[in-house]
Amino acid sequence: MEFSDTRIVLTRQGHEDISRELEEIQTVKRPAVVDRIREARQLGDLSENFDYQDAKTVQGMLEARVRELQAILNNAVVVDNDSDDGTVGVGCKVVIKDLEDGSTEEYMIVGPAESSPSEGKISLESCVGAALMGGKVGDVVSCVTPGGNVEFEIVSVE
Repeated sequence: MEFSDTRIVLTRQGHEDISRELEEIQTVKRPAVVDRIREARQLGDLSENFDYQDAKTVQGMLEARVRELQAILNNAVVVDNDSDDGTVGVGCKVVIKDLEDGSTEEYMIVGPAESSPSEGKISLESCVGAALMGGKVGDVVSCVTPGGNVEFEIVSVE
């Protein structure tokens, strides 16, 4: 599957998570910071009011995040991996074995916007993700990582 440069690949779960975060900011966090600003204004001189300056900074960060999330959702292509042929694609959970040390890792292949290696979610555009795309159980793939060339065997694909 080819993806356009302007489109952002998301799994269905990633789309739901981003939508939920946007809703929380708009319905909970934004009103709370507006209340903080209102309360800080009542304290008087705004030029030396730390609470006011801090609340305005938080408001600016929230508004930037709202714009970012809206841009992601406006350009999102939701990809459901409904392939039953065992091929690695977006949304798949893949177990790989490092052929050098025998260690195994489990990853979920996602789009760049929802990538979080610490949570086991790697981008289809990362070196490992790109090498795994289209692979099947038993395939040996190699990629160049910052640590050098690494070879993996695909152990399972869900």
